[in-house]
Amino acid sequence: MSEKSKFSGCPATGIGSMPGGDAREAAKTVTGSFGDGQGVPYLAELPARGPGADMIGRSIGLLVEMYGHVEPSGWRISDRPGRDTRRARSWLGEDLDALEEFTQGYEGPLKVQAVGPWTLAAALERRGGEAVLGDPGACRDLAGSLAEGLRNHLAEVRRRMPGARVILQLDEPSLTGVLLERIRTASGYRTYRAVDRQVVEDTLRDVLAVAGDAATVVHTCAPDVPFALLRRAGTDGISFDFSLLTEREEEAIGEAVEGGTQLFLGVVPGTDPASGGLSDPGGSVMGVRTLWRRLGLNPGTLTESVAITPSCGLAGASPAYARAALAHCARAAKSLADNPE
Repeated sequence: MSEKSKFSGCPATGIGSMPGGDAREAAKTVTGSFGDGQGVPYLAELPARGPGADMIGRSIGLLVEMYGHVEPSGWRISDRPGRDTRRARSWLGEDLDALEEFTQGYEGPLKVQAVGPWTLAAALERRGGEAVLGDPGACRDLAGSLAEGLRNHLAEVRRRMPGARVILQLDEPSLTGVLLERIRTASGYRTYRAVDRQVVEDTLRDVLAVAGDAATVVHTCAPDVPFALLRRAGTDGISFDFSLLTEREEEAIGEAVEGGTQLFLGVVPGTDPASGGLSDPGGSVMGVRTLWRRLGLNPGTLTESVAITPSCGLAGASPAYARAALAHCARAAKSLADNPE
């Protein structure tokens, strides 16, 4: 299956997190916003429920033969599954139940998200309080545990929603920090040594491989997205905050498009705008059209190369704005398709 066909029917989607704590309401919103081929529904994350529903906690709940518990400083490795790990797994089950309810008979793309191995290594503490990131052996063990957990998770999603075409998204907001020696130690006085780029690439490739023939996306809302590294690691799509794109990254964007990589462009604000409203859908994607012209790319390739998303997760938005933002992504994608130039 080619990269393009993997993403057919994917004009718009969300990043992952949603406001509030009601799993059924979140599932109803993400499925309703992207019905009738307008976009890709996804398994919502609801971090407002507390530790275990947060991005890191949910992914720790997926790990195989590794566990975590919450300390005042964050998540730390445990010897056995305690209350925090059990709560993370319980909430994931609740979210899957809700999504299954609202996708009965659904046939089409469906996205699930998990934290990638390097952001997880930067966030999860070893027993002494330092991050897993500082121990290469622990990083390998964590990535292996995550890969096995994701394999099980994808199998469960496919069992519950057999008509869905699953897309796996790895969230890697800390990836640039890992590569550029920006992740601070527990004391805050120094940073962890940068991880070798080849090690980063190989580890990502191994974790992405658990998706098999399914489409994969790596998301980061941080500046300086390592486009070339992510493409070499084998991701089919790259998701990022469009407003953080700089001129020096434009060549990498052009190469990605020409190489068949799908771009998930975060052009819709992730929190309620100070102005109180969103621009018109055409205005939201004006910068995308401009970039295409500047790169000399064929406008006709826009709809097959681009999906429209919020700039990041919607956990910090009001429920009303989150609904509006997802609907706006679908309308902006339609505007791009109707008028690529």
